[in-house]
Amino acid sequence: MESDSLGQLIMIGVPGKELDTETAQLFRRVQPGAFILFGRNLENAAQLRKLIDDLRDLSEIEPIITVDQEGGRVSRLRRIGNEPPNAQQLREKGDLDLIRRHGDITGRLLRVFGFNLDLCPVLDVSFDDDAENSLRGRCYGRTVEEVIQNAGAFNEAMRGQGIASCGKHFPGYSAATSDAHYQLPRIERTREELDQNELAVFRQFVNEVDSMMICHGWYPCFEPEKTPASLSRQVITDLLRSEFGFDGFVMTDDLDMGAILNGYSLDQTIRLAIAAGNDLVMICHRIPEIENVHRILGKLPSKQTQHALQSVARLKKKLSPPAEFSETAFRKIDNEIWDLRVAVLGEERARQSSVQNVKPSPVEMF
Repeated sequence: MESDSLGQLIMIGVPGKELDTETAQLFRRVQPGAFILFGRNLENAAQLRKLIDDLRDLSEIEPIITVDQEGGRVSRLRRIGNEPPNAQQLREKGDLDLIRRHGDITGRLLRVFGFNLDLCPVLDVSFDDDAENSLRGRCYGRTVEEVIQNAGAFNEAMRGQGIASCGKHFPGYSAATSDAHYQLPRIERTREELDQNELAVFRQFVNEVDSMMICHGWYPCFEPEKTPASLSRQVITDLLRSEFGFDGFVMTDDLDMGAILNGYSLDQTIRLAIAAGNDLVMICHRIPEIENVHRILGKLPSKQTQHALQSVARLKKKLSPPAEFSETAFRKIDNEIWDLRVAVLGEERARQSSVQNVKPSPVEMF
């Protein structure tokens, strides 16, 4: 029955470094379609692979196992290894071969641990490298052309190693002046401005990425009433699906961010997210709530959930199995990350923390 499979529409965080009995039983009951890991889940290489293997073992359908492994401060795996250069550092170096190398290494690194989807590349254009909008250091370019070239090189190389990619943050978060982790940003861009800048990038990637993540920004040019893009049918179904022709997998950004929590109940959030055209709802921190999420999904029109289930199934058919794990294989790749870091930053800068002199933000705290 379809209701038995509705857990496939949920991406859930994992509370710790190993599965306790209660969490394992919860996941077995709900059968989430996807798991997202954070720094809180990492202790060492062998522990991480065991955690991911355990998540697979309790899943009746092969799960999406994902992480934010961009480079720089948004590199979850830097907790157990070297930190890759970030997108801004790579773009400033100006060497496409190094960006391709970064994508290739990232793909192989994730396969060793059993991940099958990376929540990148960031496709936002950096209008201001110092903006307080959570994107500092994460953008591949200051122009449309620069982002397309650089993010495209990374994306192609990573996918070439069997890791699915995710373009974010649709429809373009870089004009935000506040951080959605805390509140809903109002993004005052006209449709013409978006078409010439942010959307010009995403148009180029509709056939190049396996999935898209929708951001929690309010765009009055699409929604006169205060509405996050992640809950907007005009943004997801009308713009991304119908106008741009994207037929891949669509997910919300984390629905546990302040931009959502401050304005919507859990019931409202799930109903609006699926009605807007998302295939998957992301709950990173309110882990016990997934039984309620499953219940809410069961009350939605079957036409909505059936379409989303089909999209999830299509993506899963494309996912690659994990590579064989060994500590030696991980160390070899980790050494390559260090060599890349030196090639991009130089020996002295490479040895400095990339987060030094950078104001911490929630994207690096989890």
